[in-house]
Amino acid sequence: MGKKLFLFFVMAPLLALSLAGGKIYYDLSVWTYSGPEIVFSISPGENFSKINGRLKNSNIISNPKVFHHYCKLRGYLTSFRTGSFKIPPRANMLKVIDILLKDPGITIRVTIPEGKNIFEIGKLLESRGVTPYKEFIKWTRNPKFMQELGIPAARVEGYLFPNTYNFSPKSSAKQVIRAMVKEFRKNYKEIVGTPSLLSDHEVVILASIVEKETGAAHERPTIAGVFHNRLKKPMRLQSDPTTIYGIYETYNGNLRKKHLQTKTPYNTYRINGLPKGPISNPGKESLKAVIQPTNHKFLYFVSKNDGTHIFSRTYKDHRKAVKKWQKTRANRRGRSWRNLKKKTQ
Repeated sequence: MGKKLFLFFVMAPLLALSLAGGKIYYDLSVWTYSGPEIVFSISPGENFSKINGRLKNSNIISNPKVFHHYCKLRGYLTSFRTGSFKIPPRANMLKVIDILLKDPGITIRVTIPEGKNIFEIGKLLESRGVTPYKEFIKWTRNPKFMQELGIPAARVEGYLFPNTYNFSPKSSAKQVIRAMVKEFRKNYKEIVGTPSLLSDHEVVILASIVEKETGAAHERPTIAGVFHNRLKKPMRLQSDPTTIYGIYETYNGNLRKKHLQTKTPYNTYRINGLPKGPISNPGKESLKAVIQPTNHKFLYFVSKNDGTHIFSRTYKDHRKAVKKWQKTRANRRGRSWRNLKKKTQ
């Protein structure tokens, strides 16, 4: 009788613990994912319970209870990375945990060129599989989100810094916008040492115009100087790119006289001072040009049809330049801003 009691009270629990330990070991290290390579994504703010359930539903793990208890014991419940991750065939649970903790995840490398507006950036991001265009545009024009980002405007235009980014596939528009605004603030902070008569937001507005007015990097401070001179007079800026931005969503690429005569918050032919907000997303050099413009007396400039401009102090000289470069067919033919590459480097 004593031997039987010993077996019941001592050996039985040990056997149960041994079986439980074996089961845990099996689920963690022996059982493996049997499907093809699969992409598993974790969204910002997604909690452990939801991640655990989706891993089980995708048959990536065998036992969500063991997964939970192991991660809790190791302090991993809030440590999984946001993004998309490749889970290979025959990955055991420990391998899956390691991937979700340490793997950089799948990223899409996207270069945002200088001078693109929110609509152009939205289309580029959608074409690369980063985020849907409609969602992106919705959040770029959400006033409450702008307040949250600390942007003194109703839209994020001007604050999406041109750079090369690595985004996760199917990122949320808010996540993408936050990353680009953060990059803007980092770069802007590096160039604000020089005092300016303009507010920070006015600097961004004017830099967005300078960015659209010239394809020649060396002209940016001169162009900025012209606009500063006009603002001091005061004279209207009379910038075609601002007019185009005001009608951008219906614009067909042909700027007509009626467009110049239509009053919008962006038409600087019809309004005094700066437009309502930025018209593009300027790069660092355009921002710097506005803060440190060339000191001169030019009030006018006209395109030479190759990305560079002729600058004039008087309207009389400006009209002569317009006649030569815009009304003379020979000066308009066969010229391209691409010819400036060597000159502007």
